[in-house]
Amino acid sequence: MIRFFKAEDRDFFLSTADEFYHTDAVEKPLPTEKLEADFDEIMRSDVYLEGFIMEYGGENAGYCITAKTFHTEAGGLSVWIEDIYIKKEYRGKGLGTELFDFLHKHYGGRVKRFRLEAEPENEIAVRLYEKQGFRVLPYMQMIKDF
Repeated sequence: MIRFFKAEDRDFFLSTADEFYHTDAVEKPLPTEKLEADFDEIMRSDVYLEGFIMEYGGENAGYCITAKTFHTEAGGLSVWIEDIYIKKEYRGKGLGTELFDFLHKHYGGRVKRFRLEAEPENEIAVRLYEKQGFRVLPYMQMIKDF
């Protein structure tokens, strides 16, 4: 089952996101303050971020965060799938596919593009994303942090 974040998910999110940000799937760990800011923004409004909990057998099994923007190349709403993390003991149980089904239904005809990042070494995730119709972009992406 996929559901929206609730206030009582704070501890689960903070510990699970910290676990995720200490894996090879990301560039570097995030400080707790940034994770707290993410959760607070999700609880404040759904304008920028939305958070979803994946449950399996009545237990919290993982989470997903999406960010929304208008993307000129897509000509409409673009949803960036910021984080997808499923705890080890729940992997291989169909939660990734269930999550994408939920996201397609949730965003319905409003979204023009889904976007995400993955480390090439994360072959299982990459296969899931390819099955969902994602393709690799042929250009470099750049950022500037403050």
